[in-house]
Amino acid sequence: MKVTVNKIDDINFIMSGTINNSVIEGKVAKFKEQDAKEPKNDESADENIEQAAAGEVFKEFIDAGIKEANIDVESILGQPGLKKYEQKDSSVYFEVELAISPEINVDIDYADIVPNYTKPTAAPEVVEAKLVEFAQQQAPFTKIEIARPIENGDVAVIDFTGFVDNKTFEGGSAEKFNLKVGSNSFIPGFEEQLIGMEYNQEKDVIVSFPDDYSAEDLAGKEARFIVKLHEIQEQKPERLDDAFAQKIFADKTATLDKLRNQVSEQATAEELSKLYMSELKPKVVEGLLAKFDFTLPNNIVEQEIDAKVREKTRSFSEEQHKSYMEDKGKFKELRESVREEARKSIKMTLIVEALAKKEGIEVHEQEVIAALGYQATMTGQDPQKLLQYYQDNNLMISAKMGLTEDKLFGVILGFHKA
Repeated sequence: MKVTVNKIDDINFIMSGTINNSVIEGKVAKFKEQDAKEPKNDESADENIEQAAAGEVFKEFIDAGIKEANIDVESILGQPGLKKYEQKDSSVYFEVELAISPEINVDIDYADIVPNYTKPTAAPEVVEAKLVEFAQQQAPFTKIEIARPIENGDVAVIDFTGFVDNKTFEGGSAEKFNLKVGSNSFIPGFEEQLIGMEYNQEKDVIVSFPDDYSAEDLAGKEARFIVKLHEIQEQKPERLDDAFAQKIFADKTATLDKLRNQVSEQATAEELSKLYMSELKPKVVEGLLAKFDFTLPNNIVEQEIDAKVREKTRSFSEEQHKSYMEDKGKFKELRESVREEARKSIKMTLIVEALAKKEGIEVHEQEVIAALGYQATMTGQDPQKLLQYYQDNNLMISAKMGLTEDKLFGVILGFHKA
């Protein structure tokens, strides 16, 4: 197998070469011979064998290119990108792009990119308001003294059973469920239809699942829910005193002042987080991108462009998808529209990885899981389902990188030490 390697710059390579069909056919024959020893009732077996054979030939092509260019395998970034594939009469022509890690000089001073800021402190009135809100949240739910119809903002105790195409579906029913009307935690339109219901009344609630609903078998479909109201409940706030603090801390020596100080620290942390996300982080990113100059891996940039295009087209209608598939110029224009964003994203990732290594910053899997759990709690999602979504869609690495970036920026900004 003859592979020609052209070095484009200090980190990017183009491997090109021709493979005779006989080589691929030989691989197919070998795989069929192996497969014959373990017969399976699989109609797609031949197709799978051809894919496996092509995959092995492609790997051998890459390995030959790496050997030809004397590239250190440990330095290779990501997966090689297939730039050209041409089927000829008796052979296949390959052109593959590959990149190695760029050299990034991390011996820099952060001082000139750190924005000036004043660390916020939560105002006393904000702390008191949060303390009152916390006391309200901790209060037990109790049945209202006088029965009346549901109003917006009430906590309704309901039974419900959902039907799609006259069939029940997983997660579509519950008994004695506490739902705050107006919280927008249910399907759009559901909660509004509960307003005015009387105790022990049953009614049909008709709604449609959003087109982008997480369960694909329900997305965009109309559903009918049979709903029964049992009662309306309310929360009467706890008395703010030392006894309340002792209950929260499970400590007989705790005081209200101790609880107030903790709430103050949390409120200050929230304000600092808002400042970080809205102002400080964007400025640090801008400063780092300007400070570093190195060659970017073309294949990784192209893969990032693919990801951003997929993200943009996820909300496209079927007609829009069709128009982009039929018009290559339009599709190319779409890819180019996200190129600069993709380049900045890859550059930032490489900078963060290099600086985090220098600072000894590590993020462990349990930290990622804990962060996703917190995100789920804050957004009213199921922590286990959110974690499963990240795992199933290969998003754990991205989540880990996000935490690494925040840890690094915290060091740069002086929030904490590495």
